[in-house]
Amino acid sequence: MPTAVKSHRRRRNVSMQTNEIGTEKEKHLFPRESITGLCHWRAGQIERHNNAFCSKLLPKDNIRFLSVKIKLIMKFRAKMIDVGCLNHFTRVVNTISKLTKTCILRLTPNNLYFVLSGKVASGGVGMWCELSQANFFDEYQLEGVAPDANEICLEVTPENLSRALRTSQNAKCVKIKLTKKHCPCLTLVAELPTLSSVSRVVTHDIPVDVIPRRLWHDFKEPRMPDFDVSIYLPPLKTMKNVVDRMKNLSNFLVMEANLNGEMNLKIETDLVSVTTHFKDLGNPPWGDDGSQGRSQSRDPEVMAHTRVDIRKLQQFLMGQQVNPSKAMCNIVHKRIIHLILLHEDVSLQYFIPAVA
Repeated sequence: MPTAVKSHRRRRNVSMQTNEIGTEKEKHLFPRESITGLCHWRAGQIERHNNAFCSKLLPKDNIRFLSVKIKLIMKFRAKMIDVGCLNHFTRVVNTISKLTKTCILRLTPNNLYFVLSGKVASGGVGMWCELSQANFFDEYQLEGVAPDANEICLEVTPENLSRALRTSQNAKCVKIKLTKKHCPCLTLVAELPTLSSVSRVVTHDIPVDVIPRRLWHDFKEPRMPDFDVSIYLPPLKTMKNVVDRMKNLSNFLVMEANLNGEMNLKIETDLVSVTTHFKDLGNPPWGDDGSQGRSQSRDPEVMAHTRVDIRKLQQFLMGQQVNPSKAMCNIVHKRIIHLILLHEDVSLQYFIPAVA
């Protein structure tokens, strides 16, 4: 028998007897390529065995259905056609992007929420922005994580979403959907107008993080604080101009108000003391709301005040693009300033904690 054939049979017999790949004995008997081939052969055997085992448990169609069901467990897609709605939605997102670098986008069948769950007690800022989807979108489809929890929570960077919307201002329609690319993404597809019959489509993939259901309790609507005074704010542009000038003199500002519709903005330092007075602003009628328990028995002339970081108040006033029909402020004495902006289809709440 030729020597080459004998060598081949010897290698085959040894390979069928050994149970361990890559031992010193095999490395001595076989070249590197033979060991690699043996590994591939055994991997193929294992794969065929597993496939046969799964086929006995479930029919082939059921296996395919199960895999698709797992991949498509969450769905979100929405479409905007009206230019006015698109511009309004862009202004809201622009406002959010000025207030925070990252936030939670909570999607439900009826509403969208932008949430910043700052620990106000620890000095963090909180935000809650609510939008009615029916007032913005012509089409809106949502399938949440489960039938009993039909919603989706995503961590997003508002600036990325704002930038994508700004490039789509003249679009004939804008579609937003949740996709899976290299990572979970909010994909924004804008169909832009052209002079020819050829359509021009721009796609933006905005990376997001999916928030697990066990953490959702951190992103529920904040409870209305038990405030001492609630008052309507003066025109926000006027208030912004005042705060901008005061910021050059101090890092902190005292905001005080009473139930006679009077509000003061004050700064006090070793060198200067400045106060701006606003009168006849009015106080919101909260009715039987339990949160106004303190204010009902309060002397209308007595001021409730809170000292805050002036930069946080300035950030709120600078980023405002919602053009609210009503702007209010609730003051919890020496604890929190709760700012509320209301539009017909948007509400924005912003919580600024007190500083010592």
